[in-house]
Amino acid sequence: MDGMHQRYGTQERRMELLSVRCGEQEFAMDIRSIREIRGWIASTHLPHAPAFIKGMVNLRGTVLVVVDLAVRLGLPAREPGAGSVVVVVEAGDKVAGLLVDAVCDIITVTDDMRQPIPETGTAAPKEFLEGLVMMEHRIVSVISIPALMPDAEVQQMAEAL
Repeated sequence: MDGMHQRYGTQERRMELLSVRCGEQEFAMDIRSIREIRGWIASTHLPHAPAFIKGMVNLRGTVLVVVDLAVRLGLPAREPGAGSVVVVVEAGDKVAGLLVDAVCDIITVTDDMRQPIPETGTAAPKEFLEGLVMMEHRIVSVISIPALMPDAEVQQMAEAL
């Protein structure tokens, strides 16, 4: 059914999102951007990388840069624990790992559940978020995978080591 179904004679767009937790916050990402989900393994420090780069890991012979999602989104840094997870995502030709505290659920979202990002007087939230999803008693921020990717300079540094 390619993500569409009939509702009162009109087409309603449906999208599947993977929800993850960073601290007390819940975020979601388009499930089509996810390559795999892995348990946390210690990463190798990447010298002179931005603070949101946790390090790099060996993913079947390929260097994978790991982004601390909490730090990238302006939340306090936390040390990864046994339950931490790396969600391997791709955007175009870029691949990175997103370090999160936990993977929560797969959410099916319809257009009527989506809300725009409120105005804050700065462009920062809109740079990293695609929108908001209204759930029963919570709001889930939908993150923009392309915006979270490390830039080409960081990727080149990792591959050069």
